[in-house]
Amino acid sequence: MTRYIRHSSAFCALLLTALLANAARVQVFQAGVYEGNPANRRATIARYQQPRGDILVGGEPVTGSTDTGEQLRYERTYRDGPLYAPVTGHASQLYGTTFLEDAEDGVLSGADLAPLPLWTDVTRGATSGGDVLTTLDPKAQRAAFDGLHGRKGAVAAIEPATGRILALVSTPSYNPAELSGNSEAAVSAWARLNHDPEKPMLNRAVRQTYPPGSTFKVVTAAAALDAGVVRDLDALTRSPDPYRLPGTRTRLTNEADGCRNASLREAFKWSCNTVFAKLGVDVGVTGMSGTAGAFGFNDRRLRVPFAVSPSTFDTHVDKAQLALSSIGQYNTRATPLQMAMVAAAVANGGRLRTPYLVEGTARRDGEALSGGGMRPDRQVMRPSTAALMRELMTDVVRDGTGTNAAIPGAVVGGKTGTAQHGLGNAGVPYAWFISWGQADGDLEPKVAVAVVVENASADRGEISGGGDAAPIAKDVMRAVLGL
Repeated sequence: MTRYIRHSSAFCALLLTALLANAARVQVFQAGVYEGNPANRRATIARYQQPRGDILVGGEPVTGSTDTGEQLRYERTYRDGPLYAPVTGHASQLYGTTFLEDAEDGVLSGADLAPLPLWTDVTRGATSGGDVLTTLDPKAQRAAFDGLHGRKGAVAAIEPATGRILALVSTPSYNPAELSGNSEAAVSAWARLNHDPEKPMLNRAVRQTYPPGSTFKVVTAAAALDAGVVRDLDALTRSPDPYRLPGTRTRLTNEADGCRNASLREAFKWSCNTVFAKLGVDVGVTGMSGTAGAFGFNDRRLRVPFAVSPSTFDTHVDKAQLALSSIGQYNTRATPLQMAMVAAAVANGGRLRTPYLVEGTARRDGEALSGGGMRPDRQVMRPSTAALMRELMTDVVRDGTGTNAAIPGAVVGGKTGTAQHGLGNAGVPYAWFISWGQADGDLEPKVAVAVVVENASADRGEISGGGDAAPIAKDVMRAVLGL
């Protein structure tokens, strides 16, 4: 009898071992298969069973969570949703996450904050979401948004010495709260927003590239000075007007008068296309490509922390194409954030700080999880070149094409741009302005700004960077400088 009991006990122990092994196989090794099965809603239900952490601007949350009492319990809410949408993105129960809601999802959802992730997976316990502290200046963000006034366009502002992003605005915008839930209203909003020809969910500040037009002449001038093609800002440049593009019969002309043989100072002040097209050819493809690359063009790795579309400067061009590229046309394309980086590098003595948007993260109880800190920097141009570029940009605002950006009590440098586009340049031009500002009492510039206004409803002849974009940049700089 004892022998049968021993056999039965051994068999039961074997069955129990097999059961535990199978449970371990399912829970540990095949957990991903089951969690990824569309029929398994446990992960989705668990995700929305607790409030999400918040995104903070100026120390105050611009996001929240509301208890719906439904199976997917908490929905995302947004304060001033259209104002901050290009930064927060959306967190939707149906359509996922974008921008900071996506890049910092591990912190906001609490998934990355569990002290023992494996034990949490086994017990299905939840960890409260953490908060994300942004670098945004709420006054600058508001000034940029109000300045665009719903027109298609974008604004990016950076603190030159650190790379902190102070404003990131894209209009027309949308309210991310419309997409938070899983109701028919959210489905309808998604369809409406995606079919809107104005593309309100497109983040034009970091995901749309434009021909930068004459604002790119900052890059060309820096390349010419660094290469020694120009040594004296006031020396004649021996530039014809019109300028025949090398190897072609096409003649490039100017909007301004007095561009023939103009000095670099006068050509920059009045934005002479012929002078800068010739300078780009004189510098050469290698020199122009090198300087553009140092400013950040052709960099596909930039994240702030979400990805930024690469700005481009074509490195495989003939001389005629190089001439057009050097005045911000042909295949040259840039995001507003990239052009803010150009202005910031000039303002910061030729050193460019990598821009960033997250100052740090923290648990709900206030315990810091990570700090931002300044990002890596690189020398874009010689300090002596940067000093000359600041002089040129200051002249533009003092008595050139950018006088609308002048601020009493501050030194402002800028560059206007009117970028042609479309088949045969038939499209309504884009109005650009890039700038930096330094209050009289400050030791260094505190803000660099880029503004682009698409302004598709305006008359072609009424568009100019100085007229449309410079006043917006001025308001953003005043907000940061406190003037």
